Amino acid sequence: MTEAVNLRERVKEPPSPLLVESYYRGSVARAQHYVFAHEMWVHLAHGLMLERQGIIARDAMAQILPEILAIAEAGPDAVPVDYRQEDLYSYVEKFIIQKLGPDIGGRLHTGRSRNDLNATTWRMALRTELLAVLALLADLRKTILARAEEHIATIMPGYTHGQHAQPITFGYWLASAADALARDHQRLMGALVHCDLCPLGAGALSTTAFPLDRAWVADALGFAAPLELAYDAVSSRDDALEAASAMAVMMTLLSRLATDLQNWGSWEYGFVELADRHSAVSSIMPQKKNPVALEHLKAATAMVQGAHHAAMACTKNTAFADVNDAVTAVNEPVLDAALRSRRILALFQEVMQGLSLNKHRMENAAREGFGSATELADVIVRETGLSFRMAHNFVAIVVRDALAEGRTAESISSAALDEAAQVLFGKPLNIAAQKLRTALDPAQNLVGRSLLGGPAPEAMAQMITRRREALARDCQSISAIGQRITNARATCWAAASGLVAEARP
Repeated sequence: MTEAVNLRERVKEPPSPLLVESYYRGSVARAQHYVFAHEMWVHLAHGLMLERQGIIARDAMAQILPEILAIAEAGPDAVPVDYRQEDLYSYVEKFIIQKLGPDIGGRLHTGRSRNDLNATTWRMALRTELLAVLALLADLRKTILARAEEHIATIMPGYTHGQHAQPITFGYWLASAADALARDHQRLMGALVHCDLCPLGAGALSTTAFPLDRAWVADALGFAAPLELAYDAVSSRDDALEAASAMAVMMTLLSRLATDLQNWGSWEYGFVELADRHSAVSSIMPQKKNPVALEHLKAATAMVQGAHHAAMACTKNTAFADVNDAVTAVNEPVLDAALRSRRILALFQEVMQGLSLNKHRMENAAREGFGSATELADVIVRETGLSFRMAHNFVAIVVRDALAEGRTAESISSAALDEAAQVLFGKPLNIAAQKLRTALDPAQNLVGRSLLGGPAPEAMAQMITRRREALARDCQSISAIGQRITNARATCWAAASGLVAEARP
């Protein structure tokens, strides 16, 4: 009996203990964690299909399916592992054959290879992870849009190159982040769509002469469709690489957002403060409140980026065929990236919910930093008909002089503008004092930025409404895929249990 279920007939020696420790043990452990439940589902679906197609007799399948159902209920620890093989399926098949004998137990693998089996179960695992990442991303987007609406008029400086640029609002910064996260959703959905195709039935690489129903199995496993070309199905892992890439891009954005918040939380800025539950303290300096959650987020981003690079490197310079380094090894870094991404998305949402703002300090900084200088130049253009470059020259001189004298933007007068214009072009500008005050007021700057995509509060309110509607549609898409998978699993389990019950005397 033992020889009948030994898959190492081609080699005479057992695997090297070094190979076991370096490869087999970890490979089996990951499979037990990530794909055990998926593999049991695959066995049920494949078995049901074999019986439907008349490839295996009903009485034989009625003996096999109860064993799979029992293993699924008992969990991965119910299947003995001796680490003579590198994959979970070998031990499951051995266990079934030991229970039923090689004639009955050995029939389940008909028309199937470990190649298409493993390709299917790992896609199912990645599909599950991507759905979880997408759901958490949707939660974060919801929180950020809520806070954007809350701070639609919270004035602060906008920065370019680390310098004061133009007045914006904190809500505008948040809405911009939400838009970038919406594109992350699209990238992740693209990866999910490409992952959501079923390789089962591809066999080793060229299908089989058995009359399998690949479309039925794909549907029974909750996939959108079969991954049609068999060679592609067992040789390609661009679904995993695309998923890793999308997560690395998303995490890079989160790291940039965390960098802004970390800077703005310093004493020198004093714009924001993390909740105590997201902060740590110093062992020696009693005044410290360290932004440990943001620092952790940035470190985790590096690890997700590293996972993406590792997955790409596993695939580089490999044959376009079923090979362990390109097809199997990528699972470890990609699923690690998914785990870290899920944790960070949940943490960052909590950080955003708990974040507090010093609105007064933010607005004062916007007033002190000469961010309204661009609007002043624009007013000169509109009021005098001069070119923007000429107006830029006037304002630059006035700002330079104000900075040298330690004055703020609000101290700039019409007389100062006229003096600069007289020096440069030999004539005054005659800008009305009220026009000047409006131009230099950060709040009025924002009101005037009502052009498509600008930070004017009224325009922002409309944009946030549209983004909430888009988010609702994205959530519906995620839910529909999840429900399709849930329904398929329940249907498959019910069909397996029904076949077993009907076959009993």
